[in-house]
Amino acid sequence: MQVNVNGIDTRYVLSNESGGPWLTFIHQLGGDLSIWDQLAGYFRNNYTVLRYDVRGHGQSAAPAAPCTVADLSNDLAALLDALGAAHTHVVGMSLGGAIAQQFALDHASRVDTLTLADTFAFTAPEARSIWDQRADAARRDGVASLMPASLERWLTPDFRRAHPEVVEQIRDVYVHTSVEGFALVCAALRDFDVRDRLSAIRAPTLAVAGRHDTGTPPAATQAISDAVRGARFELLDAAHLAPIEQSQRFAGLLETFLQPRV
Repeated sequence: MQVNVNGIDTRYVLSNESGGPWLTFIHQLGGDLSIWDQLAGYFRNNYTVLRYDVRGHGQSAAPAAPCTVADLSNDLAALLDALGAAHTHVVGMSLGGAIAQQFALDHASRVDTLTLADTFAFTAPEARSIWDQRADAARRDGVASLMPASLERWLTPDFRRAHPEVVEQIRDVYVHTSVEGFALVCAALRDFDVRDRLSAIRAPTLAVAGRHDTGTPPAATQAISDAVRGARFELLDAAHLAPIEQSQRFAGLLETFLQPRV
């Protein structure tokens, strides 16, 4: 399905057979809603599951001008408005985790619970150039040029060997990501910084990290849980895409985390 959100044609998939509470999944940079296929199937019997392509990704249109993570958060708010959802449980991974944090701060009354995976609350000054380099490389050599290094960060070697079909799907989505969409979201992440606001988050929060994540070290995700009152932190035996690499373990954690609030 497609809907225009803040001037951006946005693809979404809604599984609402159960009529249960809303549960929204937000994907990583260079990904799309398909990364959540397995987990959406797991939760669809008890929740109204929403997945969507962030602007500039998948089948959502690329922005024509620079955007911020706050803009991406407002896209989610507008999408929920269009679908008639007053509030939702929110799950975000990597880029999706940044959007989820921003959403919990800017639209607090709409967040039932917050689950953050393999993400960070700010880009340190010394790391800002990395995002510029990625954006420049995408524009110069294509998004596909960044794929090999990304896969090495995202999934452990053992998982890549054991699950080539998952790797191929992730690779296919990545290399077909809009160059401008990818580059402009890189710039948004370069400028992202909500660390001084995290203590204002009141939604029950679960933070999950991959033990072998070299791109976003577990300490970055744990720092978020340390700053959010009452937050819980879990470490999984995975790399950057921990909810995918350890999908059963992640589903169990999320199910337990959500259950008392259903």
